[in-house]
Amino acid sequence: MRTVRLSLGLALLCLLPHPRYQIAGKWHIIALASDSEGYLQKKDELKMAMASIAVLREGDLKVSFAIPTPEGCKKRESIYKETGVPGEYYSSEGGKKTARVVDTDGKTYAVIFVSRVKDGKTLHMLRLYSRTQQVSPKITALFKKLAREKSFTDEMITMLPSQEECSLDEA
Repeated sequence: MRTVRLSLGLALLCLLPHPRYQIAGKWHIIALASDSEGYLQKKDELKMAMASIAVLREGDLKVSFAIPTPEGCKKRESIYKETGVPGEYYSSEGGKKTARVVDTDGKTYAVIFVSRVKDGKTLHMLRLYSRTQQVSPKITALFKKLAREKSFTDEMITMLPSQEECSLDEA
């Protein structure tokens, strides 16, 4: 009987969603921290972007973005492949990028750290993703704490204002 209970317990554990499935769905990008000169020059003009993450059959991630810019709503898509490190993915589109889930509750927020190598320079960005356009002060404080732990200064951290003109639902 004990063996049966143990087997059932292990079987149920296997049915729990894999962490990558928790990250799937639509997200608002609420905050950013970056050491990129381009970001630092334009950070006061940035608004909240949207992302949609889909888990592909092979375990890779398809990430779609809707980013508001002065020129209009820019949309792009990237495929991220698993690196073999849990929670870490790689894309070679637009420069070599590595994205790693730093923290998430799987339901309401996720903090993702991205490193990008382009033209021989390595740039870093920390993003706060939320299922809604607002996060609690506790999550905001957590994001800022994680940003400081990654050596981002207060000048590199931006909480993005919401916007309605650019979404993933637009045709």
